[in-house]
This record gives sequence, C-alpha cells and structure tokens, in this order.
Amino acid sequence: MTTLEATRDGRRYEVIDGRLLITGVQPPAHHAAVVALMVLLKHACPPDLMVAVGSISFRPTPHTTLRPDLLVRHRDAPVTQPPLLAVEVLSPATRTTDVVHKRALFETHQIPSYWLLDPENRELTILELTPTGYTCQAVIQAEETFHTTSPFPITLTPAALT
Repeated sequence: MTTLEATRDGRRYEVIDGRLLITGVQPPAHHAAVVALMVLLKHACPPDLMVAVGSISFRPTPHTTLRPDLLVRHRDAPVTQPPLLAVEVLSPATRTTDVVHKRALFETHQIPSYWLLDPENRELTILELTPTGYTCQAVIQAEETFHTTSPFPITLTPAALT
C-alpha cells in the first residue's frame, strides 16, 4: 500500500515499533477542528516553517512512522528530525491512543510541543517538553484565550477551533 492509497480511504496508517496502527475514518467534527487549527497555524507560521495536515510523517526510527493530525516543522528538516509541534484532535475512537500512547511516543522522541484539541469539550491542552517529560502549560476551555510563542507566536481560543 502506498501513502497515496492510505490517504484515499480516509484512514491513517502509522507504524509503531514495527506494528501497524490504523485509525478509522474520523467524524466531521474532527475534520472541522483539524482544518480550523490548520488555517490559524498557517496564518501565523513564519516562512522557514511549515504546517502539515496528515501528509508528512515523522520517522524517528526505521520501525516507527508517526503521522499526527497536524505538525509544524522546519521546511528543510528530514522526516527523522522531530517536528516542533504535533497536534492530535481527539475523537472517541482515538482518545486513549492520543492521550496515553502518542503522548509517550512524542515525549520519547523529543517533540518539543504536543497539543490535544478536544472538539467535543471545546478544550485545548498544551504540553511542553521539559527535561523530565511533558509538562502541562495550559488547559484552555471554550472562549478562553491563550497566547504561546511555541513553535511561534499565536493566540488560541478553543471555541474558534471547534
């Protein structure tokens, strides 16, 4: 199966320690949240960085290929280099994978920022990598706003993304 075939069927294919992880087709609220956040990030993104939606993988080892819902990386960075930001949009089918398994993988592979957007609860969790692992910088609810400079300056409001 090629990457193109993988994206045509609406599923996401990832390899974790040589095992295939398939995420099924996501609900419309998931897609709407991904697109809203992508637009916001793209408008604020400096020219030396890029925002990708499921089209670019992060391959930290030969047996691991991760494809977050959104990622921000340097334009010229190899796929083996950690992105600056990984974002997962939560859905009932992916909640445990995103909150537990992906968090541990992204932390292990040194992704500096990890965001979890929950469209159902209109909540955004911002995690930043520290020497001891991810630390929660903020949990933003509905109409609350949060300004961050990582990976670049941007102001976020969960209600505007869901």
